[in-house]
Amino acid sequence: MTLTELRYIVTLAQEQHFGHAAERCYVSQPTLSIAVKKLEEELGVALFERSKNAVRVTPVGEKVVRQAQMVLEQAEAIREMAKEGKDQLASPLRIGAIYTIGPYLFPRLIPQMQALAPQMPLYIEENFTEVLRGKIRNGELDAVILALPFHEPDVLTRALYDEPFMMVLPKDHVLAKESEIDANRINEERMLLLGEGHCFRDQVLEACPTLNQSFHDQHTITEGSSLETIRMMVASGLGTSVLPISAIEGHPSRDLVATRPFKAPQPTRTVALAWRASFPRPQAIEALMQAILACRQQEPVLDIA
Repeated sequence: MTLTELRYIVTLAQEQHFGHAAERCYVSQPTLSIAVKKLEEELGVALFERSKNAVRVTPVGEKVVRQAQMVLEQAEAIREMAKEGKDQLASPLRIGAIYTIGPYLFPRLIPQMQALAPQMPLYIEENFTEVLRGKIRNGELDAVILALPFHEPDVLTRALYDEPFMMVLPKDHVLAKESEIDANRINEERMLLLGEGHCFRDQVLEACPTLNQSFHDQHTITEGSSLETIRMMVASGLGTSVLPISAIEGHPSRDLVATRPFKAPQPTRTVALAWRASFPRPQAIEALMQAILACRQQEPVLDIA
């Protein structure tokens, strides 16, 4: 049994396709297939169920793959220990963020990270919370930026900042004349929200109880595929919406709509960073946290006049 064989079975379990797994491991498909078969023969159990159209992990294979992932992480930790004194900020860092954070944070975050850790290339990805959960768990990503609550075994989280929500309205909307919006009144409006799978949708419904009731009554709600789509729908007069303040501050299209804060207590979300407890580069995580907080300090003041 070798680390290479363990890496093969972990990758194959993720891809569920011999060809795709071989490409990720930079070997030929026969090489990977033979190595997996050799490991199965050594262990005396089938790790994968093979058919013409699919490769599935067997129940015992799932246990072996989980343990193999842990062994590979520990092996990586040993390499880092053996290179004591090596700069932890010199290797690539793989970062994920949810769709309602990434587009607004990454353009500011990348320059900050380049200033703090110029020798650390960044791989970035935007996705749903549940997809990011799987990728941080299996090691495809090193850290993810998302909204709390987030619970995953052996994954650490650090709350970074609270972000208020803002009401977004057509510029000629009657509520645009008010300086603050009562959250209890928005159920009277035709609301535009993200579709299912977006955690921001759930956060808005939870923060605005009357809107949540409207949702369950199946009226006044129209769905959009992204915050940018929703912004354009609001600008066209189709309805109103709620956006996180980061999607408004300094945005080039903000003049197309009117934005107003909510009356206290303002609905908010808590943005956090999550990473595996076994990740062997704590200095990289610390640099990432510093860069995110620096981005928040540099955000422009929102003028809603």
